[in-house]
Amino acid sequence: MDRDWASPLDLDAVAAHAGYSRFHFIRAFKQVYGLTPGQYLSRRRIERAEELLRTADLSVTEICWLVGFGSLGTFSARFKKQTGLTPSEYRQRHMGQGAGLIPGCYALLWSGGFKSFENRGGEGDGKEAGPGPGDRNSGEGG
Repeated sequence: MDRDWASPLDLDAVAAHAGYSRFHFIRAFKQVYGLTPGQYLSRRRIERAEELLRTADLSVTEICWLVGFGSLGTFSARFKKQTGLTPSEYRQRHMGQGAGLIPGCYALLWSGGFKSFENRGGEGDGKEAGPGPGDRNSGEGG
């Protein structure tokens, strides 16, 4: 889960890889880490989102998709619960502390985000899904 945190979690496959049933794996994981596997994965994704909000010139929506959340509402709610700030508030608070922001196109290329945006559309429909240039959260639009 630490390596593939942006991918969907197949709990049955993870449990089978560990040699446990799904339910025994969840109990054992929680006993060791204090969190269920889903809570642990969500925490890791939020930590990665914090880093991207501080360093990359990407919209909150783009970051939501890159870190593996399928819903902006769920991402924002979990982000606020974990950090005490909305993603936009977090970015404003940490903006300008350190180096300049990495251009979004480089951040997407580096993180493999272009592939994840392509996969958000239907298979074989020829459309790229995900946020487009007019979907940025910064009030830009066209």
